[in-house]
Amino acid sequence: MPSSSKQAACSSSYSFPDYADAFAHSAGYVAQYIGGVSGFTANIVQTIRKKLGSPIQNEEIGGADVSSNPEYHDSVLQCLEEIARGNHYNDVNSLALKISRRRLAITNWEKGGLIGKGSFGSVYKGSDEKGSFFAVKEVSLSDKKGLGLLRNEIAILKRLDHENIIQYYGTDRDEEKLYMFLELVSHGTLEQAYKTCPFKESQVSHYTRQILQGLKYLHGCNVIHRDLKCANILVTEFGNIKLADFGLSKFMEDGQSLKPGSRSSLWMAPEVANPKSGGYDFRADTWSLGCTVVEMLTRKYPQYNVRNTFFALEGAIRKGTGPIIPDSLSQTSKDFIKKCLQPDPSMRPTAAELLAHPFVNESSCTQPDLSELLYGER
Repeated sequence: MPSSSKQAACSSSYSFPDYADAFAHSAGYVAQYIGGVSGFTANIVQTIRKKLGSPIQNEEIGGADVSSNPEYHDSVLQCLEEIARGNHYNDVNSLALKISRRRLAITNWEKGGLIGKGSFGSVYKGSDEKGSFFAVKEVSLSDKKGLGLLRNEIAILKRLDHENIIQYYGTDRDEEKLYMFLELVSHGTLEQAYKTCPFKESQVSHYTRQILQGLKYLHGCNVIHRDLKCANILVTEFGNIKLADFGLSKFMEDGQSLKPGSRSSLWMAPEVANPKSGGYDFRADTWSLGCTVVEMLTRKYPQYNVRNTFFALEGAIRKGTGPIIPDSLSQTSKDFIKKCLQPDPSMRPTAAELLAHPFVNESSCTQPDLSELLYGER
């Protein structure tokens, strides 16, 4: 924190997904709990605890202990199953090893300079006593709307573990603000990147494939991003993509479509913008992806061929008119975008299906494997 008086109040309450705090109890208790449900052995549970290290404090969100809050609490078994299933782990040992490698325990941290401001909250660079750097998103405890969005983002991110999704580290709070610790991504957002360095189509292809991989995983976890655009996608110095800003994301319940909202956006699918649509599902993110690809290729927000009035624009979005696709683009990229911008969501491909499209398949040919670059191997 910026002052020594606040530093004591900001001792980290870092917690990896909530099953970690259960390991603070005896391994035998955890083994009995898990084993009674899934048949896991005590040896496996002890392995997990050993790999995760010492017990971790319960995480607090806005002053409430998550372990006592049913809205944010997941059982040990449920968390293990969700993360293992999403990442195709064969056993719990490999899961625990992966978690231990990705985990960043944050203690006695300091807030650095401002990185940026989003639709809610501000993001700063942070560092801790071990010399680690990370991003810190903060929201005032008096900002009820912002606090609700941050809590939602925490609830979403704590369940996710994928290379194309921003890594969540934990939370902290003081008397005035709630803080969320995240992976620090060096080169900011794709919007910031294309404003300073125009993208070639091959770059957009490479980025789009990674976005699709993140979306495929996300949808497999029954989560809709709902706010996909270049301003909410981060990029590293090596060109690795990280989906971020999950404050507006939603879990799908029992595979049912969500009811449309009233929020207007240039990237919004027509079924989301139109309250008479009856609902929407994961393919709403496909539409937003098409708009995002147009944004990367043109370096402009999606442009609609309508009069420059709010009502005309909103009407075009609800009707599924779609943004303008420049004729100057390649046939392959235009075909990809048109498939994303199908007005009828039932005709719109999923993220998994789009990964087979030539526009993103070409990127896998132009981007050599890292091991090949370093060692001459495939």
